[in-house]
Amino acid sequence: MGQRGLGEEFRDELDALVESLAANLTDVIRRTDERLALQPNAEQVLQNFKEPLPLEGCGAQVAIDRLIELNETAGGNTAGPKAFHFVIGGSTPAALAADLLATAYDAITYTWVLSPAGVEMEMQALDWLKEIFELPKEWSGVMVTGATMANFVCLAAGRQWWGEQHGLDVSETGLSSVPQMPVLTSGFIHASTLKVLAVQGVGRGNIQRFEKDDFGRLDLKAFAAGLEALNGEPALVIVNAGEVNAGEFDPVKEMIELSRQHNCWVHVDGAFGLFAKVSPRTAHFVEGIEKADSATVDGHKWLNVPYDSGYAFVRDYGLMARAFRYSADYLPEENSARPTFGAIGPESSRRARSFAVWATLKAYGRRGQRRLVEHCLDIAVYFAERVRATEHLELMNDPKLNIVAFRYNPGGMSDEQLDELNENLGARVIADGRFLVGTSKIGARTIFRSAFSNWRTRQEDVDEFAAVILELGQT
Repeated sequence: MGQRGLGEEFRDELDALVESLAANLTDVIRRTDERLALQPNAEQVLQNFKEPLPLEGCGAQVAIDRLIELNETAGGNTAGPKAFHFVIGGSTPAALAADLLATAYDAITYTWVLSPAGVEMEMQALDWLKEIFELPKEWSGVMVTGATMANFVCLAAGRQWWGEQHGLDVSETGLSSVPQMPVLTSGFIHASTLKVLAVQGVGRGNIQRFEKDDFGRLDLKAFAAGLEALNGEPALVIVNAGEVNAGEFDPVKEMIELSRQHNCWVHVDGAFGLFAKVSPRTAHFVEGIEKADSATVDGHKWLNVPYDSGYAFVRDYGLMARAFRYSADYLPEENSARPTFGAIGPESSRRARSFAVWATLKAYGRRGQRRLVEHCLDIAVYFAERVRATEHLELMNDPKLNIVAFRYNPGGMSDEQLDELNENLGARVIADGRFLVGTSKIGARTIFRSAFSNWRTRQEDVDEFAAVILELGQT
């Protein structure tokens, strides 16, 4: 008999691995509620992690066993009910199962011929999302890694529009032959948007921010004057639906209506704030969004699908196609009826994020998504009241959506002393590991910003969180 080939060896290894994976995956998923938010000894565990590349290797089973061990002893449990850092969602049962299947099928959604089902799921899911967010049906969309790349898509379309207003295709000519592109916004502009504008050649320092206070709230009168000063020249306006430190909003409707009186491309950054549209309790925050030109939203936040998953929606399909044109003799021709998603967004290599998005919307529908959002709204209201009623905890901003900004305040200290105290306390909370939550700023003041966007989070979890803050604050 001849020597066994690699294919035979890998098939045998895979057969054995599938059995152990079934048990390990079951254990990991079922213990999501119980695991610590962050392993407190991670740094020590990983101290001797680095090693030379092995010549022969240890085999799949040993490697996977080590991977599980590392995550159990030095990993984060961002899927769990006690991860309040950034704005991190969970994974619904349907989304989790679908995402595992997307990996198992190794589905590629660059173009229809690679995965007809995956591409059709993406088109269907994007249509459903437009329905949920009440965006115009004729808008086009594309799935990307998250809000940063979704902003990249929308602002690339806006930049393309702006160039064409000057009679140029800037995807071909670049920006060197045109004047500086005006960008107007509030102080709520997100760091990811600044990153995008930097890499697209606009520059962080060329953004006009109209702020009326040190928190960054929009000065509407100054913004209107800024629009008038354009004298009819084209410009980009960025509306921020959901500020990250306390969940506040720009005046969406007013900003869009003012911008529509001028020659502006209006983009709405709604990474998590766009989900306000799902509930009648909060829909007024994003009223008028349908009159914008583009919008972004993250699925791995409040849709509760696995990382990574974001969506860009643009009024004009042609602008996306021109900004991201991608052609070669061996590639399919672009077709808006059966789109090549890799040619209307930044990523040509695309995993099937559509599986999880389609599955969760199919499984739970519009009402299920509203229940999820309102569950988190209720948790935020509950926790804000808990903060108000608890000695040594101080609410720093009335919650508008799902973020509760507060600080530890034992009394008898200046604001500057409290800033230092809360910064140090934030580090102790991270080191403790029971909860994953970060500190930030509202104006000059240091705060804890607890964001609730996971279906798993319960009232008892936030009760425990308050107790942990008090415990660590007194040590």
